[in-house]
Amino acid sequence: MIQKREDVRNVAIIAHVDHGKTTLVDELLKQSGVFRENQEVAERVMDSNDIERERGITILSKNTAVMYKNTKINIIDTPGHADFGGEVERVLKMVNGVILVVDAFEGAMPQTKFVLRKALELKLPVIVCINKIDRPEARVAEVVDEVLELFLELDADDSQLDCPFVFASAKAGTATLDEDGSGVDMTPLFETILDYIPAPEGDPDAGTQVLISTIDYNEYVGRIGVGKVDNGSIAVNQEVVICNHHEPDKQKKVKVSKLYEFDGLNKIEVKQAGIGSIVAISGIADIHIGDTLCAVDHVAPIPFQKISEPTIAMQFIVNDSPLAGQEGKYVTSRHLRDRLFRELNTDVSLRVEETESADSFKVSGRGELHLSVLIENMRREGFEFAVSKAEVLYKNDESGKKLEPMELAYVDVPEEFSGTVIEKLSQRKGELQNMGKASGGYARLEFSIPSRGLIGYRGEFMTDTKGNGILNTTFDGYGPYKGDIQYRKQGSLIAYEAGEAITYGLYNAQERGTLFISPGEKVYSGMVVGQNGKGEDIELNVCKKKQLTNTRSSSADEALRLTPPKILSLEQALDFIDTDELLEVTPEHLRIRKKILDPTLRKRAGMKK
Repeated sequence: MIQKREDVRNVAIIAHVDHGKTTLVDELLKQSGVFRENQEVAERVMDSNDIERERGITILSKNTAVMYKNTKINIIDTPGHADFGGEVERVLKMVNGVILVVDAFEGAMPQTKFVLRKALELKLPVIVCINKIDRPEARVAEVVDEVLELFLELDADDSQLDCPFVFASAKAGTATLDEDGSGVDMTPLFETILDYIPAPEGDPDAGTQVLISTIDYNEYVGRIGVGKVDNGSIAVNQEVVICNHHEPDKQKKVKVSKLYEFDGLNKIEVKQAGIGSIVAISGIADIHIGDTLCAVDHVAPIPFQKISEPTIAMQFIVNDSPLAGQEGKYVTSRHLRDRLFRELNTDVSLRVEETESADSFKVSGRGELHLSVLIENMRREGFEFAVSKAEVLYKNDESGKKLEPMELAYVDVPEEFSGTVIEKLSQRKGELQNMGKASGGYARLEFSIPSRGLIGYRGEFMTDTKGNGILNTTFDGYGPYKGDIQYRKQGSLIAYEAGEAITYGLYNAQERGTLFISPGEKVYSGMVVGQNGKGEDIELNVCKKKQLTNTRSSSADEALRLTPPKILSLEQALDFIDTDELLEVTPEHLRIRKKILDPTLRKRAGMKK
């Protein structure tokens, strides 16, 4: 018999990047009394990973729970970037409603549309929270209209259109139901959640059914499956069967060794959990996202949408440069292989394939940001390796035509730069589909562009718009191949011999282009030390010392002035490298190099082309 469980609510917070999801969760935690009065609390407490803190973005979805008026509210904070869309899709299977956070100035953005579409398809009720209403340039009434237009555009049904609006300032910790009012605390949001988000339902007497939606990983206990109890109950030491909707043959008996529920930021061990509870289960080694844990006498997997396929791939290669092994702790192909396959434990949108060479692995992901976060994590853990330029993954249709991944790019730029952006994106096979005005003297451009046309464009975009442009992209399926694109107009400056870079050598080299290194850095033959102003590669000797003579002239000893080098970040370096180059990544350095280090062999390979 199906029953409702009134003392639980399960809700996900979804939004575009930087609209304030994580800050909102912070306030809900603080005001529900999770922290002691005098406890020091970090800002954006849910972003636990270093990279999440530095970049101010959420990468992994996180679970937490608060108590309000004897009701337990399970809250899931989700990522906003399109590259981590795989996280959002799965998490929505665990909840009975969502809170859509929209910035009161920026309004509905592309990612708002992406996450909202997923929620509406699953027929989830939506609470709209207009955040940052205390911003001086907030346009609350217009944003409310924009959101309602978005609902209509996505074919929301009448009950979804009749959604409550809450107006909040997550930073100040206040919410109100009145568009022009100002709140005191978050009570209006808590009350709206209790009134509007339905309680979870299920049959407490049926056989156990738990759908695993997220995997956590811990060095000590291995894989931890997180999911919602849909029917029945689950208890410690219970025997269950793992099955999967997409793999009918998969059936395996396992035992639940530990069971946890969420409370605030902690997991608490429990003996048993009933319908509607979100639980974490450890002790099952072979547990994957999309698996259902069922009672032994009632095996019925819960349907679950497949995770979106990766669109972009890179080669991760064992470092074989002359400076290999000097800085990293983990340098062999076995270390690299183990680490990449371990990443698959928690990241479902990633694919790792072995290649013909034992030293190279093909890693595919959802976008450049997705893969660069993995590279940065590995680098901090002490790994040393090389990566190739990102390439898109093509498909063929039934008639054998080549298809490639396409993106919708939404660009907000000050109007004086729109001409440059349109010209650059047209060269990269982008087609302008729409042009309108955004707020504050900005133009909003919409392009349909191949994914490979955006590889290496972000840095150039920031330069072209003097740092004032905003570029957002969402994946838009596969389309016919659009033809070749020329990535880089400039060539590289290549070191001719191994040694240490010297001021005199660099001084002569800087006339040719922009340098990436400063005096005293180690270089080797075939390493890229800068960018040439012209289109071809040039070899230079940056280790060249000045010849000493015994005659002195009045001007000979004037100090050599070097222009400061351009230090590339990881993203800029991945954008810069060309198809015949690799990026050498170590815990201390990022070096760009040619795939073929020997100049003679490199020339021969160039002539064969």
